[in-house]
Amino acid sequence: MDVVLWIIAGLLAVAFLAAGATKLTQPKDKLAQNMGWVEDFSPNAVKAIGALEVLAAVGLVLPAALDIVPVLTPLAALGLVLVMIGAAVTHARRQETQMIVVNVVLGVLAAIVAWGRFGPYSFTG
Repeated sequence: MDVVLWIIAGLLAVAFLAAGATKLTQPKDKLAQNMGWVEDFSPNAVKAIGALEVLAAVGLVLPAALDIVPVLTPLAALGLVLVMIGAAVTHARRQETQMIVVNVVLGVLAAIVAWGRFGPYSFTG
């Protein structure tokens, strides 16, 4: 199961690093072409969401890989669960049902990492 958690964390890290970097580097107008939800937020809020996603991506892998404050790994996963709940609420308000499914899948995967790294497969044991 430890290997499965590493794989899930790695895949989530790649996905959120890419998504967050996009939000941080692209202007809101360009993001709006593919992400209609950005119209509901200020440019600074979109950048903040991107920064949270990048930080969580780094937190999913580096603390555990470097054995430096490894408790940050499940905390990063828990943070992503919260981000995905917010994203699902946003998409529900906009009636973007397909995106809610994506949010739920990513949130469940992050929750699995949080559960495993806080519990039976933590790095402290």
